Amino acid sequence: MAKLVMKFGGASLCKPELFSHVADLIVDRHKTYEDIVVVVSAMGDTTNQLLKLAKEVHPEPPTRELDMMVSVGERISIALLAMALALKGKEAISLTGSQSGILTTHQHSDAKIVEVRPSRILKHLKEGRIVIVAGFQGVSAQGEITTLGRGGSDTSAVALGVALGADKVEFFKDVDGVYSEDPKKALDATKFSFLPYQEALDIIRKGAKILHARSVELAEKNKIPLHVLSFHKALDPLPQGTWIGSDGPKEDFCIAPVYEGGM
Repeated sequence: MAKLVMKFGGASLCKPELFSHVADLIVDRHKTYEDIVVVVSAMGDTTNQLLKLAKEVHPEPPTRELDMMVSVGERISIALLAMALALKGKEAISLTGSQSGILTTHQHSDAKIVEVRPSRILKHLKEGRIVIVAGFQGVSAQGEITTLGRGGSDTSAVALGVALGADKVEFFKDVDGVYSEDPKKALDATKFSFLPYQEALDIIRKGAKILHARSVELAEKNKIPLHVLSFHKALDPLPQGTWIGSDGPKEDFCIAPVYEGGM
């Protein structure tokens, strides 16, 4: 049974009208993939606005309360996207990180994923629903809401892809793949059609912000392919974007626990 994880960042969801376009992309993928899990970030600049609001009340907010507050951003996105899909006749359900079985370490604002227990996701997929998951967040062993730090939604997407045995994880961005330099600043930047995991990590560590390094490291460990695509061109018929992966076979893995040492 073909499974796909799709990840949409804040730029893809910065305006209410963009949720309809995202829903169209999901509906299109559903023609090929029977099971689809969508991971989303908060809308546009929502997280920064929430952080600013918190600091207007307390210059150094307690991290536990900060996690409680900023995790709301993704909850707004998942609910709105489920509504957009319902309008197109697709049954979808939104789940928070904790409802999705994403278990983390206890560090607030910079937690690491230690285990994924996707039983609730699998139940909804079996019942024919598209599952929409709040990225960037999980729950600790103490039952506390935690967040994964900047770029954490990328790691959420790969972690779920590994746990579910997805065929690949697609990342929808405002650029058409991974480039040698920032294509918005360097017009002669080279776009890569394929990158091995380590080469992608080298580019990221040199400052490229296309994906979070943790997500690529986790993908390499479990040999799950990643595909970076343009949000604007994802419905084009011609091949596009950048694949990140290896030529080796996909390694076996367990649904839980997935990770050693946390990611």
